[in-house]
Amino acid sequence: MGDTTLKTDLRLLNSLRKDLESAKYFPDEIVALWGAPAERSRQRGVLIPAARMLRRLDKSPLVTLAELFLLGDEASAEDLELALPELGISGAMCLGLIASSPERSGRPSGYYRAELSLNVVSFPDPGSTRPEPGEAVPIVHWWIMSDLDDALRRGPMMSDHVMGVGGATRTLLSQMPLGGGERAMAERALDLGTGSGVVAMYLAQSGIPEVVATDISERALALAQANAALNGFSSEIEFRQGDLFGPVREEQFDLIASNPPFVVTPRTEQTDVAGAQRYEYRDGGLIGDALAARVVREAPIHLAEGGLLICLANWETPWGGDGLQRVEQWIAEASETHALDAWVIERDVVDTVQYAETWARDGGARPGSSEHSLLMSAWMDDFEDRHIVSIGLGSIRLQRTDKKAGIVRTEQAMGIFTEDWPGRSLQTAFESGVRSERMSDEDVLAAHWVCSPRVFEERDHKPGQDAPRALRLVTDAPIGRRMDVDPLLAAAVGASDGDLSLSQIAGALATLFEVNEEETSDVLVEGIRELAWYGVVTPASR
Repeated sequence: MGDTTLKTDLRLLNSLRKDLESAKYFPDEIVALWGAPAERSRQRGVLIPAARMLRRLDKSPLVTLAELFLLGDEASAEDLELALPELGISGAMCLGLIASSPERSGRPSGYYRAELSLNVVSFPDPGSTRPEPGEAVPIVHWWIMSDLDDALRRGPMMSDHVMGVGGATRTLLSQMPLGGGERAMAERALDLGTGSGVVAMYLAQSGIPEVVATDISERALALAQANAALNGFSSEIEFRQGDLFGPVREEQFDLIASNPPFVVTPRTEQTDVAGAQRYEYRDGGLIGDALAARVVREAPIHLAEGGLLICLANWETPWGGDGLQRVEQWIAEASETHALDAWVIERDVVDTVQYAETWARDGGARPGSSEHSLLMSAWMDDFEDRHIVSIGLGSIRLQRTDKKAGIVRTEQAMGIFTEDWPGRSLQTAFESGVRSERMSDEDVLAAHWVCSPRVFEERDHKPGQDAPRALRLVTDAPIGRRMDVDPLLAAAVGASDGDLSLSQIAGALATLFEVNEEETSDVLVEGIRELAWYGVVTPASR
């Protein structure tokens, strides 16, 4: 187990912040030390290029901190005192940041090594105003303490390992409808399974007045509280310990964000499978995808009217089954307490072998080792025993509605996000899609639709032919997509600027294409409903 006695010492953390600011321990300055290629290599866990560059530089506070916390090198007492003049070596040891290095022959005593990772991370500032065209998007930088990552760790990962800011965290943040300076969409928000605390900080930064963060891990909460204090959020986040929704019984929120420990981990109903180490940050202690199902089933009673849950999840596909239909069943069960609109986006599907390889390596086991072989066997046995053939990876968006029945959409969408705040576009597409589904055909035709400025048309032509052999609508917001459409729907989208109703557009196109107006209307209604989910069109406010 890790040291769970970490304390949030505001005085020491304030001293650390001053030292980091004085050393200019910021992203641009760090990358300038060793260059962009070495930084990309470091992000992949390969440290040699950055280390070679640092050896050519004179010692400075920034060089010492980068060597210690980013490259895993040891630092002398003399260099550390210069790098951390306010905090000092004793303060850094008290915070759990460093420890004395073992003495080695041929080297004087008084060297120290990092006990925690101390990274600086950057995000588009969710509390800033949307910049004018051509202006840079405001960026926020935070220092995040976490347990040592794979490249720096000396030995196996601890069971209560606390992750820093990885791809999953950034994915969750990107999907929340925050940023751009609009009014905060929530009065109360919950970060379910806060880990290092960065999601809770992001919620607070966006202007949400009340933010609660929970985690079952004592160590995670200690680090999350320290990170909040280090970055100026001590009074803005309430931290509570407990299992999932346990710490917030009888409470409701306008927004719940969760990157829960959803990794499918081998075990039997009685105990963990031998050889499969349980890591709290990724493993909820349940069989298969039951943890993700539990989050979905329990969330509705904690959502205020109109409240929104956005969570990441993995879901299993059993032999002869469908993973997305499995998630639909979770939502159906969750809707027994409150009606829910839902949008499930499957971003990737991996086979069981690839899944096992990924998570066996995640704990530090390397192919060819006995540990890796044991872990792989445990995963494969578990999947075979339960007849699982693949795992879906994606996000689940639930919104409590006052309607009698909810609208549920599940789909695969593997395009990229290109916007600085794609969560707002995702929420707009979600609301437009739900609204279009609830409209009667007559209402869809009567509505005035507006095409997104992020939509373009592609045409495939054979040389010498006037008519295209294929038409596509292309958009990069909220998710990158390329959609095959017929000329009728493409023309309707092109005419959708809010001035004319879809019925008027259908009538004009029926005349132009010399086709039946009723059939034209039917085709356009179906197409517009689908394109609303893609963010291509939205109903105009009239």
